[in-house]
Amino acid sequence: MSAAEGVLGPEPGAEAGRVRAFLRLVVIEHSVFALPFAYTAALTAMFQDSASVHWWQLFLVTVAMVGMRTFAMAANRIIDREIDARNPRTAGRELVTGAVSVRTAWTGAAVAVVLFVGAAALLNPLCFALAPVAVIPMVVYPYGKRFTHYPHAILGLAQAVGPIGAWLAVTGAWSWHAVLLGVAVGVWIGGFDLIYACQDVAADRANGVKSTPARFGTAAALYATRVAHAVTVLLLGAFGAVTDAGGFYWFGLLVAAGAFVYEHSVVRPHDLSRLNRAFFQVNSFIGIAFFGCALLDLAVRGLSV
Repeated sequence: MSAAEGVLGPEPGAEAGRVRAFLRLVVIEHSVFALPFAYTAALTAMFQDSASVHWWQLFLVTVAMVGMRTFAMAANRIIDREIDARNPRTAGRELVTGAVSVRTAWTGAAVAVVLFVGAAALLNPLCFALAPVAVIPMVVYPYGKRFTHYPHAILGLAQAVGPIGAWLAVTGAWSWHAVLLGVAVGVWIGGFDLIYACQDVAADRANGVKSTPARFGTAAALYATRVAHAVTVLLLGAFGAVTDAGGFYWFGLLVAAGAFVYEHSVVRPHDLSRLNRAFFQVNSFIGIAFFGCALLDLAVRGLSV
């Protein structure tokens, strides 16, 4: 650091650079996985409540979802930074290379969780009261790979919170309809986390990191993923049935089922070369396509803006 920098503070743009590095750390664009289903839950609840969109609630749901996911990812990266350093695939992550300091990561995580809790408080008393409960599985998940071969189930539980919370945000009351959608999302994301973990089998076994693929092998993990995604389709179907969904919803479910079939056709136990396509592209498509069809169905059935 020069004398001028010591007097004048950090050079212009340094703070923006830290923010960009933090957003890369938490892979902010992957919010697309969970947000569509939270919107599906919230808008379905609004349709049943008043058949109109409550924009302020929808905005707060967005803030809460992005805040919670950002906190979860930051905590995950912080807790796992030593494990990441020993894995060639993850050794280039920002906390390992020093592109983001641990202090910056904790600061970002703290801001994110404050946004989450603040949004929950503005939604309704029940959301605010349950906000700390929602945080627990987000922190437990990264520790899970240290004591269980099924950390993917903990991730699924954490992700199931989103749609359930979005429904509570609108109605302020518990709904088993929302539980169906939440569990569907949890099983879906837990399933494709199994696919993602297949690429780290060798490193996990060498470093004592626990996961289903490391314990039972890639073939067994991929089979379990197929089962999980079949259950996901059934649960989404059950949610559609109990909420009296129309034709566009069922078309969206058919599209999602087709995408699942494609996803499993491109990933084989002895050929993971297209794993990133299956993980990132296909699952992003599933979330967006399904939500688009669910939204169109609600609009056709009378949801007004």
